[in-house]
Amino acid sequence: MTTETALPHALTRLEPEATRAVVLLLHGGKQASRAPVDARSASWRRMAALQRAITPTLHQAGVATWLLRYRVRGWNGGAPVADARWALEEVRRTHGEVPVVLLGHSMGGRTAAHVADDASVVGVVALAPWWQPDDPVDALRGKAVIAAHGRSDKITSARMTRRFLARAEPWAAEARFHDMGRVGHYLFRRVAAWNDVAASECLRLLG
Repeated sequence: MTTETALPHALTRLEPEATRAVVLLLHGGKQASRAPVDARSASWRRMAALQRAITPTLHQAGVATWLLRYRVRGWNGGAPVADARWALEEVRRTHGEVPVVLLGHSMGGRTAAHVADDASVVGVVALAPWWQPDDPVDALRGKAVIAAHGRSDKITSARMTRRFLARAEPWAAEARFHDMGRVGHYLFRRVAAWNDVAASECLRLLG
């Protein structure tokens, strides 16, 4: 029998010449898994590709992109939340009190909604988020929450995303939904459109 050991969480930091804000990217995962996240993880690699695609546009506006790698692949009752809070502390340690937008795909969107109460966070941009009916929305008090979802997603639900936004709306400064059309979960179709929503909404929230 083999024992899987979690790797340390890590950050891929792409910095402009002068950083005025940070977009923290949060990747997806599984409902339950203690397997470590390494460079072979499809979820992490998907967000690494998104990071590379949007970074030139964000750098022009003085915005750094940081991609968090969780210690384990599973949600496991909220394991990535501690990792994300660690990453937000690293942003403050490096750049001080700069504004942060959380950009999450799937489980990353769920993680973002749980840590949006951090003082540095101004908003959440969630791509095909994995939001559940019992996920709390109070962490989004006074923050913007933007979601983009495809109607052909069989892994997470655009309908549940709309329901989450409806629950969040009384708390949030803004709750907005982008219909990405008949595309699935993994950002493989209409790649340019996903990238555009991610970059443009992050910049809009950062002002």
